[in-house]
Amino acid sequence: MTRMQTLGKETSALLTIALPLMFAYLADIAMVITAKIVLGRLGFRELAAAGISSDLSYQVAIVLMGFFSVVGVLVAEAYGASRHHDAAAALLQGLCLATVLGVAMSILVWNLDWLLAMAGQDAEVVSLTRPFLDGFAWSMLPVLWFAVLKGFAAALMRTRVVMSIAVVAVILNYFLMQGLVHGDFGLPRLGMAGAGIAWCIIGWLKFLCLAAFVAVLVRREKLQFRELLGWQAVGTFMPFIRLGLPVAGIVALESGLFAAISLMSGWLGAEPLAAYQILMGWIAIPFVISLGLAEAAMVRVAYWTGAGKRQSARRAGLLGMLLGVAIPAGLLVVPLGFPSLITLAFLDAGDAGFSSISALVTRLLFIAAIFQVFDGLQAVASHALRGIRDATVPLIIAAIGYWVVGLGAAYVMGFVFGWKSTGLWWGLALGLTFTGTLLAWRFNRLSRVDSNFHPQLPSSPRLIGGGEDDGCGWPR
Repeated sequence: MTRMQTLGKETSALLTIALPLMFAYLADIAMVITAKIVLGRLGFRELAAAGISSDLSYQVAIVLMGFFSVVGVLVAEAYGASRHHDAAAALLQGLCLATVLGVAMSILVWNLDWLLAMAGQDAEVVSLTRPFLDGFAWSMLPVLWFAVLKGFAAALMRTRVVMSIAVVAVILNYFLMQGLVHGDFGLPRLGMAGAGIAWCIIGWLKFLCLAAFVAVLVRREKLQFRELLGWQAVGTFMPFIRLGLPVAGIVALESGLFAAISLMSGWLGAEPLAAYQILMGWIAIPFVISLGLAEAAMVRVAYWTGAGKRQSARRAGLLGMLLGVAIPAGLLVVPLGFPSLITLAFLDAGDAGFSSISALVTRLLFIAAIFQVFDGLQAVASHALRGIRDATVPLIIAAIGYWVVGLGAAYVMGFVFGWKSTGLWWGLALGLTFTGTLLAWRFNRLSRVDSNFHPQLPSSPRLIGGGEDDGCGWPR
């Protein structure tokens, strides 16, 4: 097989996993936007109450989803080494840990109104969150279970079902939200409580549909779980936790950076904060596209690492980073060529602040264009490093890049130099450029064949199930 044929097969494998995940993430964004539009018809206070509740809850969920992304690493790695027994163990461990953390998160979300009151939020807004949280809290457990099953499906290159479930969920979410909030389609009008119930129903439906598909995969792969049950299996959770905790830490650091920049934008006034929200509305699109590609690169690198083929793992990671830069770069035509359209998508042209906010957004979009390219690079590079079980040093790099370089530069340029929003966004861009560059450099160094870095992989002579190679190192 020629080098070009090998690259072509690897590109095909990456995109087979990545494209459905990209569309699934875009569908999730569409679902959130749809929900906010429906809730906005109740009033701005209701929108604020549901928005802050769901946003804060999902910030925690995103960190936990980062933790459970290691399911994809461990399953892909196990298949690469033909240790299907370990793939079964990773899936079971993920579901068990998701159950424990999901219950804890449900309790946290259930009491979120009390926490918001302690944080000094508006009393009327806090009171409106109670009926919403009564239903919304029950969606946390299926969200984490879904994340575990999604990682397993991605590791087996079966992500089209994930996309299909997400697309159907967008449609169902609209009808349920519109019906249960406003009483349309013959459903009872429940207002804020209806929004929480709708979120809960959609969360459980998504999980149950994916669970049914994964059950088919498990049976086809002849994975067995009986001998993994019992107290002796508890000790096997430690490798999962040792890899998952630094990964969750990286996600928490990045989420915290954006939360801090949001607060700083609020210090500058309502218009800079509105501009920040509009910019983040656009940035989310190239980011989730890069995230889908990053997860694909992660499982491909993990597969080749488990197979002991370092050159192939290196090729998968570098190719993923190349695509992770090229795709966001191709999307630059939107913010640079049509900046006013982005503002119009979020703000009515007749709004009193439209002109000043649109002008600010237009200025900031040039910086955001640089930002989105390196945001894609850091996403793919950090996931590729997870594929070779390197997470502790990337956590340190992220801490320095996000919170020292990024947040430090944002504060200095925004408030000390007086550049305001421009300084905040230059700080974000610098932090992500620093972090992305260092993570890419580290993967390039560690993945070299002559490197002395060797991931510590478990050994398991027992094989359960099996699959033939499809010519690109993947069981079919």
